[in-house]
Amino acid sequence: MNRRTMMTTLAGGVVAVGYAGRAKAAPAADGKLLVASADAAKDFPGAKELPDPSTNYKVVFSVSAKVKDDEVHPMLKMIGLYLNTLAHNGVPAKNRHIAAMFHQGGGDAVFSNEVYKARHNGVDNPNIAALKELHEAGVELRVCGQGLMGKKVDPSQLLPGVQADLWAMVTMVNLQSRGYVRVG
Repeated sequence: MNRRTMMTTLAGGVVAVGYAGRAKAAPAADGKLLVASADAAKDFPGAKELPDPSTNYKVVFSVSAKVKDDEVHPMLKMIGLYLNTLAHNGVPAKNRHIAAMFHQGGGDAVFSNEVYKARHNGVDNPNIAALKELHEAGVELRVCGQGLMGKKVDPSQLLPGVQADLWAMVTMVNLQSRGYVRVG
């Protein structure tokens, strides 16, 4: 998806509509970021669109790209940045509904370390810490069951907190029909 398409998609959904009028972003209650390994978007003086604490944000991130074996998936960093930005701007947890759908080449990110190592030339799964942080911050982690069957991976071989769904296509359509905006 190119930048214009992504921005149009985001702008077209009720989910991404912010409001103007706040001069400065509100920090998280304890001053800490929800996802310590990620930043929040930097404050931009005079920005016309900011996250709106009263908006119910529903976003599903498609994690499908294959990356180098020893690299944290860049979409995980994007999810952390987005989540931190919402929190930094005062969006309460009850208004943050974030899901990550792992499929195609991105599906391996949620494999247990043992399974990941066996499939990636002895390399430890570099995504474990980021996934744990995201899960603890309230992100739903989902993986495509069709992909698991194709790779002969049992749901018991996934990282804790990962939900195996029937098929990524069904999950993405179901979530979008419930008002989620797809990113990625």
